[in-house]
Order: sequence, then C-alpha cells, then structure tokens
Amino acid sequence: MFTGIIQGKGVLLGIDKKQSIHTLQIDLPNADGLETGASVSVDGVCLTAVTIEGSVVNFDVITETLTRTTLGQLSIGQHVNIERSLKFGDEIGGHLLSGHIMASGIIHSKTQHGEGADFTILLPADIRKYVIEKGYIAVDGISLTVGAVHEGIFSLHIIPETLRLTTLPQKEVGDAVNLEIDSTTQTIVATVERVLEEKRS
Repeated sequence: MFTGIIQGKGVLLGIDKKQSIHTLQIDLPNADGLETGASVSVDGVCLTAVTIEGSVVNFDVITETLTRTTLGQLSIGQHVNIERSLKFGDEIGGHLLSGHIMASGIIHSKTQHGEGADFTILLPADIRKYVIEKGYIAVDGISLTVGAVHEGIFSLHIIPETLRLTTLPQKEVGDAVNLEIDSTTQTIVATVERVLEEKRS
C-alpha cells in the first residue's frame, strides 16, 4: 500500500527490453533498507524490486503494465515519482493507494500561478463517474484533491512543495499521466449503481 506522498524523484538509467518484460534500472532518491521483493511506487505504478545495488534498483515490468500505464513511454534520463511502500505505524498524509493504475489521463492545460500551478486533465470516459469535486485522485502516484469537474475534464491546484518534489513541472499539455481512484470511492460508486439497478428491476 502507498499514500501518494511522493518521497522524491528517481532517474531512469536504463531499459532492458526483453521478449515479454522490460527491466527498468532506476536510481532512487533513497534506497536505505530496501530489500529485494519490496514494493515501490514508480509514477504511481506498484513495482517489485528485483535487484538492488546501492541506490540503483532494477524493476521488471510486464507487457500489460507497459501498455496500460505511462511506463512504456519512458526514456533514459527521465525522472519518475518515487514512493516506498507504507509500513505499519507510518503517518498517512495522503490517501491509501494500491499502485494499480486504472487509466491514463491527458494533460489538457497547464498554467503557472506565482509559485504554484494549475492543471486540467482529460479523463477517459470509463472512469469519469469516480471523479468528483473535492474527492481524492492519484496522478502519477501523487495524492491530490480534485478541483472543478466539467465535461470529462478535472482541475488540480498544485502547491509549490508538490511541484518541488514531483515530476509535475516537467509535464506539458498533451502528456499522459497515470490515474488511480481510491478503493473507497470505487466501492461507493459500485454500491450506488447496484442499489439503483435493483430498484429499477
């Protein structure tokens, strides 16, 4: 499990493209105490550490993950958001996340406001029902609060500290981002849909 509080940015050092998987070699901002088999969120995607040499960690990524997330679009030298998995007793500063990406969104606009920034993101049709104003969403693994929602586009108001710690400043209009809706919201929406369907039948 993760919280969406990004701990720093990693750098993609290499990509080993094999027949059924890609191995990503990433220099983490902090690999202290990380063990082989541990989970790490990379741009919001839960990956397993395969080998560890100092701060450089290899992660195997299957074809399904490469096609459903932005990891298949990464290039060497690119920065990625990193969060280590939640440990018992840790403070939950964001909201609970699994690292299982539901869809990719597209950055629709980006506007600088002083030290902060505003973004709007275009949602794919199949997850629009989960995104509501003041609700939670994870964008590339970052726990954020949804602003206004209108015709499949939602807004985000990003504070300077989030910009400093994450890859959001490097994102441009047209770029894809990984989206995850928290499980509580998914459950509520599914329950309401089921109850309404039962009432109609």
